[in-house]
Amino acid sequence: MRVLLLLLLGVFCANQFVMGQQATKPVLVIHGGAGTILPQHITPEKEKAYKDALTQALQAGYAILNAGGTALEAVTAAVKLMEDSPLFNAGKGAVFTNEGRNELDAAIMDGSNLKAGAVAGITTIKNPITAALAVMQKSEHVMMTGSGADKFAAAQGCEVVSPSYFYTPERWKGLLKAKEADSLKSILDHNTPGAVLQPENRDGKYGTVGAVALDAKGNLAAATSTGGMTNKRFGRVGDAPIIGAGTYANNATCAVSCTGWGEYFIRLVMAKSISDRMEFGRQSLAKACDALVMDALPKLGGDGGLIAVDKNGNIAMPFNTAGMYRGSIKNGEISVAIFK
Repeated sequence: MRVLLLLLLGVFCANQFVMGQQATKPVLVIHGGAGTILPQHITPEKEKAYKDALTQALQAGYAILNAGGTALEAVTAAVKLMEDSPLFNAGKGAVFTNEGRNELDAAIMDGSNLKAGAVAGITTIKNPITAALAVMQKSEHVMMTGSGADKFAAAQGCEVVSPSYFYTPERWKGLLKAKEADSLKSILDHNTPGAVLQPENRDGKYGTVGAVALDAKGNLAAATSTGGMTNKRFGRVGDAPIIGAGTYANNATCAVSCTGWGEYFIRLVMAKSISDRMEFGRQSLAKACDALVMDALPKLGGDGGLIAVDKNGNIAMPFNTAGMYRGSIKNGEISVAIFK
């Protein structure tokens, strides 16, 4: 009888453990970029359009989580929807380089196994996040760039489009405005006389989309996609496709997607630094994020924001700019916002 009771107790405990594992409540958080977003510069109609687009992306990703899908599938779906919208600086809404091209970057990471994929400077793949996913799942590499990345993604079945697909009148006007502003103030590097650097263009540094998720099995994932910086030159690449800088996920800690002045996020290894603070410094998600975004980043002269979710479903969305397009679903409740 005693042996039978012990066996029954063991089965009960095992069932409780499995039920606990299955009871993990999915969480999805997204962003559509941070920067000099001011209430007086956005019409009620435009604000509604942004909030509707964020809501649709949240619903698309959460539907996957709610059906038992993976965090990786959810962040891919959410980012794809934002890439398809001309409102955001990613995919269809990507900004133009100095040469009048659209050069797209993206990255994705699976927190369950630390696998990651990234692309930079691609020009013909409709949804760059699918190219990053292909690099992760169908190659032995982590990052591919330029025409080689385009060819690889096409060979893996990613949808190919003409570069003209990415043209939008608003982004083209933005390039012309940036060129006009920069025409009289090229910056000289006094340490290397005669070398011309990327002109200052603070307002053009922030456009990015991203998503982080926790699924029912407790797995985390992060994805980020961007058109980069308006009027960028010399093949410039920001933090978005760099694993550990703009994108990172680890089941032991958190998933992070960043948006802001990429050069500073790279220097701070922003996303991985947050994970390290949690893992080795035993900091909470909120404390780790605030230490980087609200303290370390502005001290260097950079700004921006990020979204993050930890292994327990806690959410952080700090930013030190005027606004950040952002949203989340937790416990089935949708929340979207732009300003502080």
